Amino acid sequence: MSDLGRILIYLGLLLVAIGIAFILLNRFNIPLGRLPGDLSWRGRGWSVSVPLASSILISIVLSFLLWAISRFRR
Repeated sequence: MSDLGRILIYLGLLLVAIGIAFILLNRFNIPLGRLPGDLSWRGRGWSVSVPLASSILISIVLSFLLWAISRFRR
């Protein structure tokens, strides 16, 4: 059971870090979700948003972060 507790603590810390990152992105006016490669269609009573560029940017940042963490753990 102690392993489950540790996993829950790490997941909680991860959620806090993600929340802080979103607050900082909003404070520095980084338009995540409204980048030039993000697609958005609006009609009468409906809208569709495909954050393609934002997803690619987040993927690159997370890949680099995880690579750096694995590099320093060796």
